[in-house]
Amino acid sequence: MTRFSRLGPARVRWALWALLTTGFLLVSFHRVTSAVLADDLARTFDTTGAELGMLHASFFYIYAGLQLPAGILVDRAGSRRVAAGGLAVMALGVFGFALAPTYGVAFASRALLGLGGSVLYTATLRFLANWYRPDEFATMTGWTVAAAGMGGVLATTPLAVAIDAVGWRSVLLGVGVGGVGLAVVTYLAVRDRPRDAGFDPLDGVRPPASSVELATVVENTRRVLREGETWLMGTMLFLVLGTNFTVTGLWGVPYIADLYDVSVRTASLFVFVGNVGFLLGSPVLGTLSDRIGYRTELIVASCVVFTLAYGLIFLFVTPPLLVVGVLLFSALFVMGGAVIAFTVAKERHDATASATVTGAINSVGYFGAALFPAVMGLALDAYWTGEMVAGARVYTPTGYRVAFGIATAAGIVAVCCAYLLHRRESRADAVPSATAEPTD
Repeated sequence: MTRFSRLGPARVRWALWALLTTGFLLVSFHRVTSAVLADDLARTFDTTGAELGMLHASFFYIYAGLQLPAGILVDRAGSRRVAAGGLAVMALGVFGFALAPTYGVAFASRALLGLGGSVLYTATLRFLANWYRPDEFATMTGWTVAAAGMGGVLATTPLAVAIDAVGWRSVLLGVGVGGVGLAVVTYLAVRDRPRDAGFDPLDGVRPPASSVELATVVENTRRVLREGETWLMGTMLFLVLGTNFTVTGLWGVPYIADLYDVSVRTASLFVFVGNVGFLLGSPVLGTLSDRIGYRTELIVASCVVFTLAYGLIFLFVTPPLLVVGVLLFSALFVMGGAVIAFTVAKERHDATASATVTGAINSVGYFGAALFPAVMGLALDAYWTGEMVAGARVYTPTGYRVAFGIATAAGIVAVCCAYLLHRRESRADAVPSATAEPTD
């Protein structure tokens, strides 16, 4: 009897999922801290908008590029070792960023954060594939992504309050210490499969019995990358994730602070509201998808709402602040519908390719988060009039209109990708019925 046996598989899988998800929460916290830190970073490193965008995006340059290799690594080595190693590397990155004396060191340290964080989501989804039934997967994916929303929530007003109290460097050092502890606990506690915890395979769950052979991984990778659906889902996530993480993770707080003449702490409250939408949207829409059996239909509807939310900010630039909060909440809430793409991807492939296909579309998606911060920063710089407050640039309504115009255009293309995916999946589902033998 193992130490897990007396708890039962249902309790154990929830506990281990919660541990892995806490690691992903930490990833999500770090990838959006730049919004609250923007003024401090601009003053400390004397940056332009484009430079600040690149500093923020340095996390995603590595993070995005390693999603497919991370998927392959998780398929080969398992969630426990990969997640623990990623958390340890991420802790090194946050220590470096908190102590950085120059822009270059801060850039490299934030890239190291992305390196460590790149494996956590894929490792968690592979754990879900090993411990949960297919009809539970979208629900659990939704709850996993909700952790990202909680990380985003903690990176808004709570972070702003903590920074006001002890300074941004001290706060990040404390978070780094917590990350080291989490890495150790993850390595000691997590089990990749029910068998590793002393349980029989769970009903309806058929994880691979051992590490996937290299030849199988190579073939899975080729098959995943050949499929048009992979690129449609990846491009849609490139646009939706890229835009949302740029707005809530970098430019949302300066937008509200600059155009509504409020403090960073007040501005962070409205980005907080947006992240609450992310926190709620993923489990609500994931559970709804499992209950009603609709996947691509919810993805299309989510992309439409996303486009309308940013389109209204583009049209009015400074709608009432309450309306801004509602629109940010809506744009982030429906991101929970967009990430149903991970469930669609999993259902298209064998269990041995679970992490590989997740890594492939996640990689394309997060390249958007690497690109959009600098693109929007360039737009803001282009219309900057030279105004500065306390050493930080103050951007114009025209600059923000152009930036949100970019977000709106991204949404329109995302809707097109989602619709094409829906058409292709609908045709694939119709093939068996269309070719079935006639009955009397």
